[in-house]
Amino acid sequence: MSDILNLLYETVSRFPDSLSFCDEKETHTWKDTDDISDRIAMELIKEGLKKKSVLLLFDREARCPVSMMGVLKSGNYYVVLDCHQPVDRMKEIVLQLGSKMVITDEEHIETAKEIADKQIIWEEVSDGAGIATAEEDRNLLADVKDTIVDTDLAYILFTSGSTGTPKGVAITHRNVVEYSKWFVDTFKLGNKDICGGQTPFYFSMSVSDIYGCLRSGACLQTIPKRLFSFPVELLEYLCDKKVNSIYWVPAAMSIIANWKALQYSKPKLNRILFAGENMPCSKLNYWMDNYPDAVFANLFGPTETTDICVYYVVNRRFEDTDILPIGRPCHNCGILILDEDGNEVPYGEEGELYAYGSFLSPGYYNDPDKTAERFVQNPLNKALPEILYKTGDIVKYNDRGELLFTGRKDHQIKHLGYRIELGEIEAAAAGTEGMGECAALYDESKDKIVLIFAGNTKEDKIMEYIGGKLPDYMMPASYLKLPVMPHNANGKIDRKALKAELNK
Repeated sequence: MSDILNLLYETVSRFPDSLSFCDEKETHTWKDTDDISDRIAMELIKEGLKKKSVLLLFDREARCPVSMMGVLKSGNYYVVLDCHQPVDRMKEIVLQLGSKMVITDEEHIETAKEIADKQIIWEEVSDGAGIATAEEDRNLLADVKDTIVDTDLAYILFTSGSTGTPKGVAITHRNVVEYSKWFVDTFKLGNKDICGGQTPFYFSMSVSDIYGCLRSGACLQTIPKRLFSFPVELLEYLCDKKVNSIYWVPAAMSIIANWKALQYSKPKLNRILFAGENMPCSKLNYWMDNYPDAVFANLFGPTETTDICVYYVVNRRFEDTDILPIGRPCHNCGILILDEDGNEVPYGEEGELYAYGSFLSPGYYNDPDKTAERFVQNPLNKALPEILYKTGDIVKYNDRGELLFTGRKDHQIKHLGYRIELGEIEAAAAGTEGMGECAALYDESKDKIVLIFAGNTKEDKIMEYIGGKLPDYMMPASYLKLPVMPHNANGKIDRKALKAELNK
């Protein structure tokens, strides 16, 4: 299994008529996925694209992962864009990539024309599903596949960047093949499973959904975003679609717990996984009370390790005020806990989590400086090159030998399931007319982003300006205007003083 296409072809041969990727409007079998992706691949090959980035611009629909397979078959790599983010941010991403081609549908064609020179329209290539690809096309696709090696890029996933520019995490075929093996083996995903997809396809948690299903032959049933505002309807949807496995951010699970919605509708779930932010034990206990026989697991890791590097299968009851462990390293993924000087910390003491192994991204696309900063030589290995990723997460072992997450080293936060660089919010706000200095802080006690600023501007002006620059999940929840910003001895904004201001 040297590349992702081997996983696809094996699943298609074993389960051609089983459902693959489905949403509220469309259902696709694995044979459909194979046929449509063949036609998408041929369109890209005819355009002469080879080992280039191809943009995907869709809502959270089944046609998006089907299109991913087409890009991979063409020997290229894909980049999923958030179609609801500002066009200017999309253009920043396109500029980094140098992309010329976008695959989209008729609903988003006008936006697609703004950001790329050429477009492939889903409706034009998906019509005729089931029609066999011509023999000469199949031969050409086979020739292209023979050129793919496991270190070729499969996709780039853009996350928030501290300089105000989104950073592209590059992920290879090898990363996905190895990660998906761990995921399927660990959680015993199979062809009879139906996974309820909550996360967008431009978010790393979706990798587990998509490629867990691809490897196992399970079905990924995408859940409409609007249903997460209506807990009972959400659960009824899961029941109707016979979803038995979920992998959600804790915020989505907490909605169900807050409304006690499982007393009104209760899908038959046997696998309940979560990641992206801290899971409050009070909410977890509600779910565990309702699903005493289900497998619960807390997954933890950065996008740079494909999705996850450590995990904890919940094996005991916790008090509401307890901190849930993040567990132990995934199989075939190594970790180290180091201090500021690059030495291993004594067992039980805090240090920064470093990850390495086959899950690890080769770096940030077109950003050698940022790559060199975060992907570093193992200071404990003087004999050979060995790259570690500095996660910025501070962790320690408890007396049971389980890892605990204790905080972040930098100003990157996890909020609403997303990793966010507060610097990107600051960079966006700085362009507001009349803005002086500003700083974005995360108020952990209230789980909200706060923008503190000085200058001759007002809150509504800032909101209007950055609303065109940032996606919704990065927007500050509150604003605080000060006469002047405090500074420390180095002349930098004193964030400790700002934190104290928040706590007044």
